[in-house]
Amino acid sequence: MKVIGSIDNYSRCKHYHTDNDIIAIKFKCCDFYYGCYFCHEEVADHQPKVWSKEESGIKAILCGNCHKELTIQEYQDCNYSCPYCQSNFNPRCKNHYHLYFE
Repeated sequence: MKVIGSIDNYSRCKHYHTDNDIIAIKFKCCDFYYGCYFCHEEVADHQPKVWSKEESGIKAILCGNCHKELTIQEYQDCNYSCPYCQSNFNPRCKNHYHLYFE
């Protein structure tokens, strides 16, 4: 598992760091986990690519609490709670799905 950028032990970054901001997202374009879109933008030398609907079975979400990888579908269906450790995720992340997922 490759994590890039400044994130804490719970996957929080300088852009999103509330108690519930505990996921990292694997970017399709480079196969690295980042805390958010802005973290990718700061260090990557390329434009991000969006995961297609057909790729919803790919493990591309990292829970910052238990460090389990979730598929995109598991993440989108989990009702903002990790299916493995039940830690709460930030429901406002849904506002940014279009940056990561088709």
